[in-house]
Amino acid sequence: PIISTSGSNSDSVSHVETTSVFYSVVFTDFSRKTNKPTSDNSIVTLRKPTESAEMALRTFHARMLSFNIPILLTNKPMRNCKFSVKNCMVNRNESRKLVLEVKEKLERDHFSLPVGKNGRDDEGMIFWFLEDRKFSVDDAIAKLIKAIKWRQEFRVSELSEESVKGIAETGKAYVHDFLDVNDRPVLIVVACKHFPVLHDPLENEKLCVFLIEKALRKLPSGKREILGIIDLRGFRTENADMKFLRFMFDVLYYYYPKRVGLVLFVEAPFIFKPIWQLTKPLLKSYASMARFCSVETVRKEYFTEATLPVSFRD
Repeated sequence: PIISTSGSNSDSVSHVETTSVFYSVVFTDFSRKTNKPTSDNSIVTLRKPTESAEMALRTFHARMLSFNIPILLTNKPMRNCKFSVKNCMVNRNESRKLVLEVKEKLERDHFSLPVGKNGRDDEGMIFWFLEDRKFSVDDAIAKLIKAIKWRQEFRVSELSEESVKGIAETGKAYVHDFLDVNDRPVLIVVACKHFPVLHDPLENEKLCVFLIEKALRKLPSGKREILGIIDLRGFRTENADMKFLRFMFDVLYYYYPKRVGLVLFVEAPFIFKPIWQLTKPLLKSYASMARFCSVETVRKEYFTEATLPVSFRD
């Protein structure tokens, strides 16, 4: 369906693309103070790239009712669209076809790759990587092959509580028992307990991957992301580890794309800033998911009194 209102400027059209359905929205400008239409026509863009089309439309319609704006339904196609959401999605039927296409190509050209969960025939994993690569089959296949081979080489399936017990007992990182207020599993890193010279780098990497896997297993149905918290209270130069930071973000970018929605850097001291400036360019788009905040922010915005981690209580 296409929604529009009558207006004289046919070239000025806002095109809103959302999951599965594409809408175009144009309506007459109005005065919020007088609640009356003005003499000029203009465009207001509805930006809802993260919601379903149905929800975006419902929200738009609810907001417009209070301004007495007539909405005319039409089957005429919109032309000269000026705006489109970058990360638009294909519809369900097409996405299913793409999943099967990737699956068939992996079976034909990369038969030696393992099957089963997180294997070449895992349709859930295939869809996730397709979505990450904006439904480019070739790009998704390339990234999937790299991820599946890495899981084999790193022996991700063999990681267990017992295998990381020694390094985990340092308390440097753990998965919180409760979800945050957005129903995300929480992975917490205590930076002041990380000493690169004292621990085998491989053991640190194994703990990192094991905890990511553990957090993902706690995802509620319908949820997609986890929350990362890096507690920088007490951080000193001997805790700095550029190599591990690079490993962690490489793992998230290449092998667990879009699985971490946000990383909180809590109470970052002055000495951490130059480290961050050196690391940030290496993180590419993942740098945008970092937020520097206080303990108070963690308490108020991400947890309830009952679910707040003990280390962030008064």
